Amino acid sequence: MEEKYIASIDLGSAKFGLCVARVNGDDVQIVYYKEFPSEGIRASMISNPMKASACLKDAIADAENELMIKILQVVVGMPRNEVTQVTASARIDRTNPDEYITSEEVDALKSMAVETYPLSNPEQQIMYGAVAQSFSIDDEIQLVESEVVGTLSSTLEGNFKVFVGSRRATTALDKIFNSLNIAVAKKYFLPDVVARTVLGAEEMAGGVALVDVGAGVTSVAVYHGGIMRYYAAIPFGGKSVTNDIRTECSISEDLAEKIKKRFGACLPSKLANLSEKVLQIRLTEPYKEVPVRYISEVIDCRCREIVEAVLYYIQESGLQNSLRSGIVVTGGGAELTNFVPLVKEMSGYEVRKGYPRFMFSSSVGSGVYSTSATSAIGMVLSAKDDGLPDCVSMPEVPAKDEEEVVEVEVTNETPVVQDTLFEQKVMDDLVQPVEKPKQPATTKVKVSKPKNTEKTGIFSIFWKKVGNTALDIYDRANKEDNE
Repeated sequence: MEEKYIASIDLGSAKFGLCVARVNGDDVQIVYYKEFPSEGIRASMISNPMKASACLKDAIADAENELMIKILQVVVGMPRNEVTQVTASARIDRTNPDEYITSEEVDALKSMAVETYPLSNPEQQIMYGAVAQSFSIDDEIQLVESEVVGTLSSTLEGNFKVFVGSRRATTALDKIFNSLNIAVAKKYFLPDVVARTVLGAEEMAGGVALVDVGAGVTSVAVYHGGIMRYYAAIPFGGKSVTNDIRTECSISEDLAEKIKKRFGACLPSKLANLSEKVLQIRLTEPYKEVPVRYISEVIDCRCREIVEAVLYYIQESGLQNSLRSGIVVTGGGAELTNFVPLVKEMSGYEVRKGYPRFMFSSSVGSGVYSTSATSAIGMVLSAKDDGLPDCVSMPEVPAKDEEEVVEVEVTNETPVVQDTLFEQKVMDDLVQPVEKPKQPATTKVKVSKPKNTEKTGIFSIFWKKVGNTALDIYDRANKEDNE
């Protein structure tokens, strides 16, 4: 099977996650994954396309230079905030009821439900996606997609959950990538993509709530019977925690983020010895001292607010008593110390962190298996299943039978080393030319006769022996030169 590359970009409120994978059939190898600071995005919505485009341009250039490729198209995720869910249905009368119902008919029914649903404001709204809830045929109702395919019926009816979002947000996405001369191969509704990356089939069948804690948005997706039954988004997340630290300590946002990652934690009563430490912030005179316990109390208040909102939406879904697999927390905010125990304490459910499942190999380190990488990895895996074409172009290599003429000019100057991994300045620092001394073809050693050879004592005896020997060598050398 032909090898291809797939590139995905997770546009977050605090960072861009750029992932490139080499795909050969079912074999997926992640060859590049990095996270870059983002600008121009608020609550997963693009607020300033020009700033977002500038940051994204640098991130893409870094990947292209490291991999020596040209990214032609990417898959991206749609905003998770300001998404509403509605119910839509569609029905078809089959011309040949003696033929099996196929997956193509199910997909056509889904497309019909999405296209025929009347949007209240088509100029500002757009369909993000649809999830099949149940199907009905002549003799049965409440069938899932895997059960209805292969049955016989004269009619096919489906009920779908349709997700409606902002058209302006998707237009801004197109605007950004058009300015970079990169095509958008597909836009994915991230909650469903992330769920299939971190959740197992048994968890989705038994009932589970997936909580994705991002920087600007915390989303809640409730699964039961293997299908996403409910979705909601909360317009704050990890960045709100950072802002609280910044405000309370009167420091910069960057420093507040570093303090959160290094010393931040929920549940201050469980910090043990760490709560007794005091941070000295050396920005002014005298130094500002902030107890770690106080920072933990600030973080704990905001995290409890997030968890309370999550539990409210779980109850609103009506499936709060059907979550046999509990809650799975993913996203960058899931790495905050004691956040998972806090969710477990407040909810009473079993709670675990959601990492990308081992459905791929990687050569880029452990960062690709972190909770913050789930969106970028999930889009790559979904694009592979959807059969998207190659997203990159490789550099042209001359054919073997063609002769390449290279002109080399020899000078006395230090040669310039061309290398894709190092810039010339770095090479100058690493390699310093050393001038070797010139060696003459013939070397002559002259030993002069000392003016006063009359010595006394032990030194006189030594000099007579050594000095006479040296004079003999000198006379013999002159004689050979004359001959």
